[in-house]
Amino acid sequence: TSSARSFIREPEVVCPICEGARFVRVTSDPADERFGRPQPCQCVRAEDDRTRTDRLLRYSQLGAMSRFTFETLLPRGRSTNPMAQERYAHVVEAARKFADDPRGWMVLTGVPGSGKTHIAAAIASRAIERGNAALFLTVADLLDQLRASYSDDAEVPYERLLDQIRSAPLVILDDLDAYADTAWAREKFYQVVSHRFHAALPTVFTCDKSPEEIDDRLGARLTDPSLSQVFTLAERERPRYVNIGGMTRERLAGFTFDTFRPGGKSVRGHDASLEGAYREARKWAEQPRGWLVFFGGSGRGKTHLAGAIANYRLDAGDGVCFANVPDLLDELRASFAPDSPTRYDDLFARLREAQILVLDDFGAHQTTPWAQEKLYQILNFRYEGGMPTVITTNTEMSKLDARISSRIGDLRNSVLYEIDAPDYRMG
Repeated sequence: TSSARSFIREPEVVCPICEGARFVRVTSDPADERFGRPQPCQCVRAEDDRTRTDRLLRYSQLGAMSRFTFETLLPRGRSTNPMAQERYAHVVEAARKFADDPRGWMVLTGVPGSGKTHIAAAIASRAIERGNAALFLTVADLLDQLRASYSDDAEVPYERLLDQIRSAPLVILDDLDAYADTAWAREKFYQVVSHRFHAALPTVFTCDKSPEEIDDRLGARLTDPSLSQVFTLAERERPRYVNIGGMTRERLAGFTFDTFRPGGKSVRGHDASLEGAYREARKWAEQPRGWLVFFGGSGRGKTHLAGAIANYRLDAGDGVCFANVPDLLDELRASFAPDSPTRYDDLFARLREAQILVLDDFGAHQTTPWAQEKLYQILNFRYEGGMPTVITTNTEMSKLDARISSRIGDLRNSVLYEIDAPDYRMG
């Protein structure tokens, strides 16, 4: 088999002092302010400027990215939004200071195209300009090189390659989002990050998502305030409507106040109940405060009214999460799986913090202790915060978990309305 090209080549003549690493550490005198920090080896100091720059560029792996410098960067980015321009200029200035005196970690986050990689490359270019080593790698390439180094004919053995990456004076790791393709990749990458964290070695990371969204363990390192500065260039726009279950945006469009017919197919004498439910739903939709709870048998229009409220608030510019409760619990369980596209913490936070939350078919779920606890945590968070919530249920309050029924039934926070009408679907 052919070996993959390593980004750290074996030199033709290996320096006996640094063994080709090009830097050494002061380890003999703990009182020395340079103790433990990488310092250029004497073989590097003996080079002329041109030779050193050429070598550092080869070492850096910048390639075509070497054209990105602080002088060539757009000073305020590409956005036409003045706030975004101000934010970009602030990050560029912080990156410039970091490049001139690299200490600790710098984490650049933001949507694709926001300029993270260009700023990171400019940091590497400035380091090289000052005669210092900087290693610029995409995380995917780093992991590919580590895998290839296991080969018998690898240019650089795995242990040596890993040590050079972990101990390099300045490392820039681009596109952190690509790191978690396998358990092996996660573990090897974390070893690099953890080593550099404990040694407080200057490191720059770029990622589309926030560090916490990528991985809890990694996020704790990357956001540690004692070492790391996190800068967000441009945040991802969150969708205003999120559904869990079958209430897609297209289906929701059919549930409006105009299409709700209080007199519909109901038997005479039940019209008043449906009209009252309509008025309560309309009143709450116009001024969403506290909780609105519709209860009663199946087919009485509870979901239609909840959908009409959701449509009304979406038209008013609010964010809405519409969740069928049995489907919600299934998705929460599934989010624990390692290969789940949705992380449990993200999903749970989305539910708890939704501007308007609709919980449809509450009580139809399997009543396990786990399910009761998760629902209680969501409801208690919203209850304590007085967050607008709509609940539909055909389950009697006495059959719900006591902690849940206590919060739903608190008339200081909730409007409870029973819809007393026949099943509309039965005609």
